[in-house]
Amino acid sequence: MNLFDDSTARNLESSLETMTPAHDTHTGGSAVIDAPEQAQPSPAEPLASAPDVLENETPENSAHENAAAGSDDFAAALQHFETETEEAVGDDHVIKGTVVKLTATHVVVDIGAKSEGMVPIAEILDHEGKPKFEPGAEIDVMREKGETEEGYVNLSHLKAQRLRSWDEIERAYNEKKPIKGIVVERIKGGLTIDIQGAHAFLPGSQVDLRPIRNLDGMKGQTMEVAIIKLNKKRGNIVVSRKQLLEEEQNEKRGKTLEHLEEGSVLTGIVKNLTEYGAFVDMGGIDGLLHITDMSWGRLTHPRDLVNVGDQIQVKVLKYDKDKQRVSLGFKQLTPDPWLDAEHRYPVGAHVHGRVISVTDYGAFVELEQGIEGLVHVSEMTWSKRMKHPSKLVNVNDEVDCVVLSVNPTERRISLGMRQLASNPWDTLHDKYPVGATVEGRVRNLTEFGAFIEIEDGIDGLVHVSNLSWTTRVKHPSEVLKKGDKVKAVILAIEPDKRRLSLGVKQMQPDVWDAFFAQHRIGDIVHGKILRVANFGAFVEIAEGIEGLCHNSEAIDPNGQPMHLEPGSEFDFKIVKMNQEEKKVGLSIRAVGEEASRQEVESYKHPASSSSTSTTIGDLISWKRAGGDSN
Repeated sequence: MNLFDDSTARNLESSLETMTPAHDTHTGGSAVIDAPEQAQPSPAEPLASAPDVLENETPENSAHENAAAGSDDFAAALQHFETETEEAVGDDHVIKGTVVKLTATHVVVDIGAKSEGMVPIAEILDHEGKPKFEPGAEIDVMREKGETEEGYVNLSHLKAQRLRSWDEIERAYNEKKPIKGIVVERIKGGLTIDIQGAHAFLPGSQVDLRPIRNLDGMKGQTMEVAIIKLNKKRGNIVVSRKQLLEEEQNEKRGKTLEHLEEGSVLTGIVKNLTEYGAFVDMGGIDGLLHITDMSWGRLTHPRDLVNVGDQIQVKVLKYDKDKQRVSLGFKQLTPDPWLDAEHRYPVGAHVHGRVISVTDYGAFVELEQGIEGLVHVSEMTWSKRMKHPSKLVNVNDEVDCVVLSVNPTERRISLGMRQLASNPWDTLHDKYPVGATVEGRVRNLTEFGAFIEIEDGIDGLVHVSNLSWTTRVKHPSEVLKKGDKVKAVILAIEPDKRRLSLGVKQMQPDVWDAFFAQHRIGDIVHGKILRVANFGAFVEIAEGIEGLCHNSEAIDPNGQPMHLEPGSEFDFKIVKMNQEEKKVGLSIRAVGEEASRQEVESYKHPASSSSTSTTIGDLISWKRAGGDSN
């Protein structure tokens, strides 16, 4: 173990040399050399000079006594230097030591004293927890009070560093100048900063202009801080990084405000992103770049265009000096693509684009940045069976379209995709002429009829009135059900309206045609009352054939109105016929009148086998029947 430093060893060696016996060249024996005029003095107390040699001493006695005196002087010198070393290791002195070894808890340091010293291992670890010193390295330490149980001196490396760096820290504090430090660790309430060996406290609220959530991620960072509180007696140092950033920001803001005006173009850095835009630092003052002012096209989120830290050019759209609010624009730096969109995308032009959005009513296609067109679901395919646009296109699909209309004022372009394929309705007349029989499957039922698909994308409607000749159908479900395969007749085709009319009952002979062919006005028919209305009764006079007996025609032979009930049967005379409208007018009164006429005729022209005499009763009956013209 080294007990002294280099200077102490040299002083002790010099003192010992003055007390070492030398060979007398004149006498051939031992002799004592004269002591030097003055030994090397110590800072605290000079060494005692060697005693003078007496004239009556023999050389042997002189040598013996000199040796004894030398031994005493060595002990005194050793005690002196030990005392000097102990004083040098006092509480208020920084001394240099040598690292002997590292243990799990301490650093063993040779400080040139009787015993070695111990420094807590935590005082020499960097921010990554690694030792900053290796065995053999020189280290600054200060003595702490007391000793360990093993007799080691308690030492502190941090105190030594703090003492050496204190002058510079005080100067920075007094002159209000920033000073550099390294983040050592995260502690409760903030960070510990190493400033040239002295530890300072950086509160979490003083780390940045805005709160930082992850303080652990700042370990090892070098930063400039301002000393805001200093207590040398207690060794407390409080620093702030926020204060320097605010000063820097204020300085930048002043310069920015000199050039800030509506219409000016500035360079800024994206500081933060939100759902509705980005905040841009233009030098000490933040401005809002709204998502609608980022691009002439559609953006789902600001990150689609910029990221935090990007340096971008922006245009000042609005500046409120009182509230210090700045509205910025990015798309305004380029011409509006809609200004000449009508010339670049004429109606009928074939265009190519990328699907950027799919909705229930269609798909939006980006033709270029800032120019989007809508393909309505009705313009995607000629088929009516597609329920949602996603069945045909997806986002990022490349598609070809036809320009249908352009409205630069409303910034709208209507596109079509089905126009690129042939329209099956244009050739439907050739494939299915009116009167032709087709076969299809019932695809849908409604209150007014049934839709039958005769081929992909071509549906025809069978109206409820064209389902049966004989049955009065109230709902198509009475005759058909979804999925049925049926035959029908083409009744009409309207390609421009994409309408196709079909008939099912037309597959059977028309009973009305047969009825009108077999009956004439004046015929007597037998009928059954089906239903009664306010104006008359509907009568079934043949299968599937109905006639109307108006109330004015429901008169008995006595001239009294009749009360008709559903289910009752009578003879009716056909008084009206309309084949086109399929209407038949019936009368009960006319049947009675016909019977009376025939009876009168029988009296006027009696048969040869009948009697020629007429009774009074016969005349009365004839008169009641109106046979008397007088």
